[in-house]
Amino acid sequence: MADRAVIFDMDGVLVDSYQPHFKAWQRTAAKHGLELTDQQFAAYFGRTGREFISVLWGDRIPQDQAPAFDAEKEICYRQVLEELFPEMPGASKLLRELHQAGFGLAIGSSGPPENVALVVRCLPAGGLFQATVHGMEVSAGKPDPAVFLLAAKKLGISPHRCAVIEDAPAGIEAARRAGMAVIALTGTGPRSKLDPAHMVVNSLLDLSPKRIAGLIDHHVGATAGKILS
Repeated sequence: MADRAVIFDMDGVLVDSYQPHFKAWQRTAAKHGLELTDQQFAAYFGRTGREFISVLWGDRIPQDQAPAFDAEKEICYRQVLEELFPEMPGASKLLRELHQAGFGLAIGSSGPPENVALVVRCLPAGGLFQATVHGMEVSAGKPDPAVFLLAAKKLGISPHRCAVIEDAPAGIEAARRAGMAVIALTGTGPRSKLDPAHMVVNSLLDLSPKRIAGLIDHHVGATAGKILS
């Protein structure tokens, strides 16, 4: 059984989905006479669709219509994504290396189950994931740590023995609150927003099983030191 694990955020980490999501939200919003700016999208990217709608248009979309609005957007997103699946550079390579090194592997996403299933199916190394968590399995999205804690539970590995790879501030906060080592991937937002992570990289190609194992072991040691003190 694996004694370390890596939990991958999905959007912006495994799949370069920032622009597909933005296009899908804009197209869906426009159909309902609503607008979405770059700044608004960047600020709430990584939250669940339910939270996104509530924060941005809660006063214009009746609560009982929000689920249908969210579902409409996700159908549009999957159509955009399947036109040309944009795998993040190095994603499948890193997954294969981690699998060979004996790491547990999971996806921890705020997205709906259909989106997670699409990525697992389209990603060349997607079959290596031993567990997935989607937004409908938890009561609150990131920065709540529930997504990552459930992923660790499904893998059967202590949260302190897990590293999370994230690209969004909300996800970084969620991983830290879960007690996990956090690796931030640049690209989605300003690098300054990623400072709370334990490690920041520009590409998945910068990572290796040895480097991630070292970070987890250092994190476990630091956590143990805090408990002892």
